[in-house]
Amino acid sequence: MHRSTLEQWRMLQAVVEHGGFAQAAQAIHKSQSSINHAVHKLQDQLGVPLLEVVGRKAQLTAAGALLLRRANQLLSEAGQLEDIAASLARGSEAEVRLAVDELYPADALAQALADFSAAYPHTRVELFETVLSGGPEMLLAGHVDLLVAAQVPQGFLGDALRTITFLAVAHPDHPLHQLGRPLQLTDLRQYRQLVVRDSAQGQRIDSGWLGAEQRWTVSHVATSIAMICEGMGFAWLPESRMAEPLAAGLLKPLPLEEGARRQVTLYQTYADRDVAGPATRHLAERLRAVCPG
Repeated sequence: MHRSTLEQWRMLQAVVEHGGFAQAAQAIHKSQSSINHAVHKLQDQLGVPLLEVVGRKAQLTAAGALLLRRANQLLSEAGQLEDIAASLARGSEAEVRLAVDELYPADALAQALADFSAAYPHTRVELFETVLSGGPEMLLAGHVDLLVAAQVPQGFLGDALRTITFLAVAHPDHPLHQLGRPLQLTDLRQYRQLVVRDSAQGQRIDSGWLGAEQRWTVSHVATSIAMICEGMGFAWLPESRMAEPLAAGLLKPLPLEEGARRQVTLYQTYADRDVAGPATRHLAERLRAVCPG
């Protein structure tokens, strides 16, 4: 039979985190005497000293540090169990927070949200349209329940949704098209490249930049397409977003010897699949259904 309880470990954790019994009592809204009693009873039950007083501050012993490190894993799992239970008790969520990379087709996103609205008319949706590592950053920070992006953050599992093909393009009158031969990397570096800005607030990545003589950075793929159509540079752009300007002769694929086409896979990732409620799961299902790979 187990002699210690999670509540005892939680109180010990509070003492260590807040630097003493009085501070812990104030932080977790327990009496100082109850915390003192719980921690000392825990030590007696285990037969191991967990705390020692250094100056006026309670600190873990070596044994206490080892045991609390293991106990923290149990406390975390217990918290997750309570979150799952709360989600089950609530039923449908009041709000779903979704981060979607702008590479996900806009018409498919609109269709998925329309389907979701019909099924869950009273559930709010907070949509974040992100670029590159912006969405994964939000998932890691706990700001969204569901992510669609080309990256799966470390520690998470993502399901592949579809593959996006990028083409290197420029306006037909761009000097690169006037060379009349297959192009190499050195040819591209002499001209302006347009790239889309990473929407992350922290560490950002420079995806696809070749070190061109000039780089112009924009916030949206649509802006890049419009500028390329005006002959203002070259870029790798999603093929699915360029059907009209390609057909109209406003854009023309660059004749690169290699690397003219690039492919990126979009993944769908839950913040926590077990905690996700029926509304979040339904939205994930619609995002997959309307955007087959």
